[in-house]
Amino acid sequence: MKPCLKAALVGVGGTVVLDVWAAAMGRITGKPVTNWPMFGRWLGHMTQGQFVQSDMRKASPVRAEAAIGWSAHYAIGIGYGLGVLAWRGPTWFSRPTLGTPLKLVWMLLVAPYFIMMPGMGLGVAGSKTPQPTATRIKSVIGHSVFGLGLYASALILRRK
Repeated sequence: MKPCLKAALVGVGGTVVLDVWAAAMGRITGKPVTNWPMFGRWLGHMTQGQFVQSDMRKASPVRAEAAIGWSAHYAIGIGYGLGVLAWRGPTWFSRPTLGTPLKLVWMLLVAPYFIMMPGMGLGVAGSKTPQPTATRIKSVIGHSVFGLGLYASALILRRK
């Protein structure tokens, strides 16, 4: 299997693991999980030159926002898989280690903390949310689960 395809599949696998974990946690805790349609709304407004929203709930809906949000979520997951390939090269996929995806996902927490959350009106690192510390911890845990998913997916695909 070509390295780019393997990396993309590892990214998809990691994203699926994250989504399963998020759905389970949502059911167990009764707390909402990431709202990918709202993420799609934020991205949709960017095409109109609006990069920052003060309150995403008040932003006007965007056509196909759910499809945009979910597609972007999986595209980002694929991007992370390709990031592992760019960082460690194709040999990592034949001998995956847990440290590589965990380091990558932790380093890239800058994206939700300093781009996504502020852009969606939640403040830097969720500072405008009702429970900023819980928001930050949830992001670290989610990224960690995603990193574990990248690793598990690489283990499954390593012989392919």
